[in-house]
Amino acid sequence: MDVDTDAEDVDIEAQAERAASFTKTLVDAMGLNGSVSARVDDDTVLVAVDGEGLGLLVGPRGTTLSAIEELVRAVVQHGLSGRSARLRVDVGGYRERRREALAAFARQVAAEVRDTQVERGLEPMSPPDRKVVHDTVADIEGVATSSEGEEPRRRVVISPA
Repeated sequence: MDVDTDAEDVDIEAQAERAASFTKTLVDAMGLNGSVSARVDDDTVLVAVDGEGLGLLVGPRGTTLSAIEELVRAVVQHGLSGRSARLRVDVGGYRERRREALAAFARQVAAEVRDTQVERGLEPMSPPDRKVVHDTVADIEGVATSSEGEEPRRRVVISPA
């Protein structure tokens, strides 16, 4: 039996189209003006919503954005046979700005911990946010990170190394 090596790529492209279409419908249903695009990067579908006045889609600390991402993921994966792509939704570059701000904050706290030799626990955060902190601090000598607690109250602790 021949295996079509392009089938996987076509499947991911179809998922990207489905994600963009559903996201556009959602944005329109909320009465917002935004353009929606989707692209495939490796095995991840990246959906971007751009426009003015889209803060409603982000919500406090990105909570609405996370919920929208889960909803889009559920719609895209519904009825799929075979593997599904990873999916990320971003609104107005919020996730990238959040990642940069979180990395800067982690560097600042790590410097304080290194200077004072006193460990510091950060506020509870989502797994992707914790990963940003762990990855950022891993590049700084004299400090280390660990996670403690249970979801949804899991947090990063930065300690002297």
